Amino acid sequence: MGSKALFFFALLSISALAFTPAAFAENEEDPGLVMNFYKDSCPQAEDIVKEQVKLLYKRHKNTAFSWLRNIFHDCAVQSCDASLLLDSTRRTLSEKETDRSFGMRNFRYLETIKEAVERECPGVVSCADILVLSGRDGIVALGGPYIPLKTGRRDGRKSRADILEEYLPDHNESMTVVLERFGAMGIDTPGVVALLGSHSVGRTHCVKLVHRLYPEVDPAFNPDHIDHMLHKCPDQIPDPKAVQYVRNDRGTPMVLDNNYYRNILDNKGLLLVDHQLATDKRTKPYVKKMAKSQPYFFKEFGRAITILTENNPLTGTKGEIRMQCNVANKHH
Repeated sequence: MGSKALFFFALLSISALAFTPAAFAENEEDPGLVMNFYKDSCPQAEDIVKEQVKLLYKRHKNTAFSWLRNIFHDCAVQSCDASLLLDSTRRTLSEKETDRSFGMRNFRYLETIKEAVERECPGVVSCADILVLSGRDGIVALGGPYIPLKTGRRDGRKSRADILEEYLPDHNESMTVVLERFGAMGIDTPGVVALLGSHSVGRTHCVKLVHRLYPEVDPAFNPDHIDHMLHKCPDQIPDPKAVQYVRNDRGTPMVLDNNYYRNILDNKGLLLVDHQLATDKRTKPYVKKMAKSQPYFFKEFGRAITILTENNPLTGTKGEIRMQCNVANKHH
């Protein structure tokens, strides 16, 4: 009887394995996004990204603005999958070449980071994760908070240029539209106010500004700010390729801080969305709170960036690990 009992229990064990739910097997293969996803497959990955960001930032200060902006422009458009980085092909337009991406640059430096990671661990780390990690480390380079972010994203294979405007709000959109677009990703009102604090750094090209200066200056502008803007943007129809711009924050232009909120409360916001943020009754209370408290701004900013970078990623066996960030892999 003992041997029969053992056989019976062995049979039960085999049956249990055979009928394990498929979801369990899938979860074993696809842990989704996790902290330190590459700890076994490429332990140095995050350190390499961090080191490259530091080196590139020393040589080219404006790279950090670009890395921060990349997170928004990639992750807000349906999925955080590095579709932003794909070049145009004969059949599809690159997201980089759309109107919404005007002024974006420094994509080649992401390729520099990718090459450094590839030398250590070929074919392991996705461009989507490099985009997110470089953005995280770029925020730190700008004096912002360190935000622990999960990894494990995989790369998409197609541009989303055709649907980009359905997801990315424009700087002239109403505050209702801006709140709705971010809300669809799970980012609440204080999160939206914090994300727009990214306008604390970088610059605004005159192309995006002249409609508030010509033919008449927008009366909402602080009068003390107008002469400077007219000096920087002297042409009613500026050349998009010319280096004509106004710093978003003249006080601390290279620092991600809460000075932005004090500026927009003082009617010095350059873009219409900045002005609306400070005047709309839904957002103004949070603007005032962030103007008074940098820790509060950083807390909400970190929370919103985390949600944004976890927006509908490709994980497990979905997508691919691109060999080069600007082109999808060739599949024969």
